[in-house]
Amino acid sequence: MNPADARFSSRVYLNNLGLICAVGDNKAAIARRLFAGETGSLSTTDRFTPGQPLSLGEVCGELPGVDHLPMHQRSRSNQLLLAALAQIREDLDLRLAGVDPLRIGVVLGTSTSGIAEGEVAMAHREKSGEWPDGFSYRQQEMAAPAECLADWLGARGPAFTISTACSSGAKALASGRRLLREGLCDLVIAGGVDVLCGLTVNGFSALEAVSADACNPFSRNRQGINIGEGAALFIMSRDSGPVALAGAGETSDAHHISAPAPDGAGAARAMTGALIDAGIAAEAIDYLNLHGTATAQNDRMESLAVAACNMQSVPCSSTKGYTGHALGAAGAIEAGFCWLTLTQKTADESWMLPVQLWDREVDPELPAIALISEPRRVRTLSYAMSNSFAFGGNNIALLLERC
Repeated sequence: MNPADARFSSRVYLNNLGLICAVGDNKAAIARRLFAGETGSLSTTDRFTPGQPLSLGEVCGELPGVDHLPMHQRSRSNQLLLAALAQIREDLDLRLAGVDPLRIGVVLGTSTSGIAEGEVAMAHREKSGEWPDGFSYRQQEMAAPAECLADWLGARGPAFTISTACSSGAKALASGRRLLREGLCDLVIAGGVDVLCGLTVNGFSALEAVSADACNPFSRNRQGINIGEGAALFIMSRDSGPVALAGAGETSDAHHISAPAPDGAGAARAMTGALIDAGIAAEAIDYLNLHGTATAQNDRMESLAVAACNMQSVPCSSTKGYTGHALGAAGAIEAGFCWLTLTQKTADESWMLPVQLWDREVDPELPAIALISEPRRVRTLSYAMSNSFAFGGNNIALLLERC
């Protein structure tokens, strides 16, 4: 199909959002806590690291059951997906009516899929010598989240999972936008999901990148990340909606297997690419959601990138203090926070910005940026950018526009 066909618009909208993470299981509660700077969403446990309690961004509420699903679809990952899906299901069903299933796409980001179930099964096998009854390897395949969601919805268009570490969820949105702009789909469900598990918690501990206490982004006292979990699902289409995905910039440093390029050049190119894609200048950005993991290297290079893009005065915050780092889902969840920021207009015709949770101890070795340390109300809000930077220097910046 010719992408230049006049039936297809280059404008892609984020029509609705389902969101669950450590800070809340519905959009209203999440927005209230983000804008108020409410602490306490992280929990301390040694469940994954016996004898070493860590702060984690755990979803603690009751999740939808999966016993009615085929064995290969029974995973905590899918429980989180079902919880996010339930928030948009009524709207989604109305939009799906009359759409050819072959033109409905599903794109998700993850880094764990159902590996938590694989860990339990492996422990059982080591103890008994046999796999537990009903165990299915398909639970933990990377493709599983998108395949399962497509199955539940009867979608028969492109369905795939992206796994590029911490940029996965954001890249899923960029990929969904391409499917719509090229005329390959009429509707896409895009986002990300990741779960807490021994693999990631211990893996990042082995990298000496984990903080035992709540993370402290951009502080001189920062000690590392907290791992988290959650899911975000967007309904994406060419039909007008409250927010447009106006720009996306993607780069790859190939600097190091886990460390970012220290000068932040690749991150800056991603941010600049999103601005160019949207056709706006840096001065137009009203809010910047930082990747802000609270590791020494990430925060240093991201500060340099923000300065290189002449965005030092843009109000910004890292929201990892609420959620922990949800890895493959983080980019989608934080794009969701930008979506909430743009759509939650207050009664007095203003908007609130997400507050960063930290000790407010500025690191004098970092370029100064406009971190939001207390509740802030603004009278104008049109554009929000969200940064996601991953292992291998896999960088993406998304630019959302209020419509």
